Amino acid sequence: MPSSKNGGNNTQWTAWLTPVIVLACIAVFIVVMFINDCPKTVAGANGDCVPRFLRRFSFQPLRENPLLGPSSSTLEKMGALDRSKVVNGNEKWRLVTSMWLHAGVVHLIVNMFNVVLIGFRLEKQFGFIRMGLIYLIAGLGGSILSALFLQNSISVGASGALLGLLGAMLSELLTNWTIYANKLAALFTILFIVAIDLAIGLLPWVDNFAHIGGFLTGFLLGFVILVRPQYGWEESGNSPSQYGAPRARSKYNPCQYLLFFIAAVLVVGGLAVGIVMLLKGENGNKLCKWCHQLDCIETSRWTC
Repeated sequence: MPSSKNGGNNTQWTAWLTPVIVLACIAVFIVVMFINDCPKTVAGANGDCVPRFLRRFSFQPLRENPLLGPSSSTLEKMGALDRSKVVNGNEKWRLVTSMWLHAGVVHLIVNMFNVVLIGFRLEKQFGFIRMGLIYLIAGLGGSILSALFLQNSISVGASGALLGLLGAMLSELLTNWTIYANKLAALFTILFIVAIDLAIGLLPWVDNFAHIGGFLTGFLLGFVILVRPQYGWEESGNSPSQYGAPRARSKYNPCQYLLFFIAAVLVVGGLAVGIVMLLKGENGNKLCKWCHQLDCIETSRWTC
């Protein structure tokens, strides 16, 4: 993670929203498993639900859900992202509720570990309001893109919001480049993590459109929400010029202002266009014939 130079803005906030998000996702998963009640819904449950001693909290058979979680019908009932229900059933709330659901214990642990790792850092440096806005808006952006392209499957998980935090971290590093030490190491670390997440998204059963939508939304939001004063601007106001007057330095440099404006227009316009297309029932695959390859690559071992 990047570290700022001495003299930069090192204000530290108390991170409380990140653990609240984690606890909320865990609580929702427990409620979903309680409602799922595998022994009641699966024929021959004593031999199929795993592990047996968890009784109604036991997971679906591994052949149905290898991630150790509930059935797809339970996830759909609890608010999973289903394009047909969003477009035709007037259930727009699924764009948000799907962010708090997870397909299984494996899915939940991986996502919450990364939320803690990234969320704590952003919340401590920028506060819960800015971190929370990025998390929610990026998650919404991921859901919108997912609903535009995934026609016949449901989607759940905080991956879009998580990739949004990574995207914001990347743009924040680029925007506030002058205040950081070890810039290149931080840049390559973030890009490496993003590349891994997007590569995993090419596997079946993983919604890479949520990853991509969340990352792009978070990346743009970082330029808007996470801008910090350039290094040394406060000291410049106290330094006398050759004429004896204070030599003030602009709080933000021209590049920061330009990126702020461009990113603000793109993120607002992109979300608005995406929502309008979704409400009109547009199919993103018809507009982009090759985009399905961004979500899954077929091999001899699996089909998409």
